[in-house]
Amino acid sequence: MSLAQAFADHLRRDRRRSVHTVRAYVATAERLLAFLSEHHGRPVDAALLKAIGVADLRAFLADRRGDGLGNASAARELSAVRTFLAFAGVEAPRLKGPKVKKGVPRPVSPAEAVALAEDVAEERDGWTGARDLAVLLLLYGAGLRIGEAMGLTGAALPLGATLTVTGKRNKTRVVPLLPQVRDAIESYVAACPYSPAKNQALFRGARGGPLEPSQIRRAVRRARGRLGLSERTTPHALRHSFATHLLGRGVDLRSLQELLGHASLSSTQIYTAVDAAHLMDVYRNAHPRA
Repeated sequence: MSLAQAFADHLRRDRRRSVHTVRAYVATAERLLAFLSEHHGRPVDAALLKAIGVADLRAFLADRRGDGLGNASAARELSAVRTFLAFAGVEAPRLKGPKVKKGVPRPVSPAEAVALAEDVAEERDGWTGARDLAVLLLLYGAGLRIGEAMGLTGAALPLGATLTVTGKRNKTRVVPLLPQVRDAIESYVAACPYSPAKNQALFRGARGGPLEPSQIRRAVRRARGRLGLSERTTPHALRHSFATHLLGRGVDLRSLQELLGHASLSSTQIYTAVDAAHLMDVYRNAHPRA
């Protein structure tokens, strides 16, 4: 079995990563091995891999840049390289990821939301990685506040097509549960060593107590640095992105109000301004006279 194939098995079996993540990370590993072989003029063996240095990684990223890779994608590539080298028992050279020019805050794109969740999960081993992936996909896929996600208990199981959430002022609402989000939560529950009792927190910390929101916030902060995302990319920004993307797909304000659990329609109307700003960006970038 090749090293890349063993890496794929490790990601699937031991890290419980999604098919998308396995495919992307293994492709990066294969690109790195092919590049190193050509760069050094010989097949890659354990000795060559352990001798990898900063210059090698810089040359690899420069080669990928030649393929049109942007800053955020290059940061993602570097993160995958570090994960692969760690699997191979090699300490990755210390190399800062590419910086992304800061501009006007924008909603996190669907691809960025998934990349963020998967990158956070990659930082941890075993069931805690599956937990973080489930939490972040829940914030983006169902528009929950982080406190609402932390407030879920084992009573939410077994999961169905919808989820009952308790929000501010103890107001409950029902939100749809995407199959991908449901699968992520069920994978976490299956891997978690603590029994999901109905009167206890669904998402647990490493010692079995309720998961603290600060742990998710810190993990997101580290991941956005690796991926070159804006400082405004926070767990709560995933909820904003959920709302903005739904509005952009034609969901009416009243329905969006119910999905978000806003007490008044005025709270929901802020997303019309966000969506209008996004449309203006599209217009300026696309119109020849803009």
